Amino acid sequence: MSSPVTRPSGLPKQMRASVLSAPGSVSVESRPTPSPAADEVLVRVGSVGVCGSDVHYYQHGRIGDFVVESPLVLGHEAGGAIVQVGSAVEASRVGERVSIEPQRPRGDSAETLAGHYNLDPAMEFYATPPIDGAFAEYVLIQSHFAHRVPDSVSNDAAALMEPLSVGIHAARKAGITAGSRVLITGAGPIGVICAQVARAFGALEVVVSDLSEVRRAQALRLGATRALDPRVDPIESLGVDAFIEASGAAPAIRQGLAALRPAGTAVLVGMGADDPALPVHLIQNKELLVTGVFRYTNTWPLAIALVESGAVDLDSLVTGRFALDEVEAALSESTRESSLKTIVEPGRLSDS
Repeated sequence: MSSPVTRPSGLPKQMRASVLSAPGSVSVESRPTPSPAADEVLVRVGSVGVCGSDVHYYQHGRIGDFVVESPLVLGHEAGGAIVQVGSAVEASRVGERVSIEPQRPRGDSAETLAGHYNLDPAMEFYATPPIDGAFAEYVLIQSHFAHRVPDSVSNDAAALMEPLSVGIHAARKAGITAGSRVLITGAGPIGVICAQVARAFGALEVVVSDLSEVRRAQALRLGATRALDPRVDPIESLGVDAFIEASGAAPAIRQGLAALRPAGTAVLVGMGADDPALPVHLIQNKELLVTGVFRYTNTWPLAIALVESGAVDLDSLVTGRFALDEVEAALSESTRESSLKTIVEPGRLSDS
């Protein structure tokens, strides 16, 4: 039986949210605690991962055509617990720990009906202007995008199912399977997660390249079988089955394409220059498949299973932890070379 929308006792009328008001300016504001529509749930946020897109919006106020034109709550990697449900949602879900898939596609778009709901042009996505994100005490999400997580999964890991989903989507498009040899360029958070996913998918060899010695060492600790310096190591001669580009650097794209065996697959994940030069003759002569990823589709059940089984370790990625009124420090920390995943905990008290 569905439940009526009532405000549970103890649920505050106002909540705190960290708001980006202009490039380089974030502050905590008091906002009304939202109430769920019929198909929504209200989640008390436990952990939020800081993404490179959050940093970019904070620094520049835009990413490509997405421009911050009014105050915006950042953060889209989130997990927490359901505290209120809409009238069409089972009341038994209150108290359930969940990982949030932070998107709302139209149900009737051609892309959604074809199974590619991530490509819906009318998508509403957390922390993508003008949609608010999860650097707040409470957020709303459609009930089917609030994925239950078992008690063995931490709040941090529940939040980081989102970047894990990017890695899963990339590995699926790359065709990684048992025995695959894989090159990943870029040993930032997504590159390291892609390395873990490749190993979980059965890859025999996972080579990660990065300019940073610190990040190469992290990649070896967290899933890579080899870590190379692209300035000195012979990456072009690797002859791998699949190449995942996670740096956004044009030279890395060209190196990775050259490293593919004939009929290999390249998946472009990292965001860099809009129009990098590509070796078209190489793509043609080796019949390479070159594709990209834009977020993810139908990845959360597998993501949760990989973490619950221990095949992927998300908790080890966490290198910093901050309160809601320390979001500016969290964004700054995320730019450090040694930082992988910085976590914001809206319910955490600041040290100051």
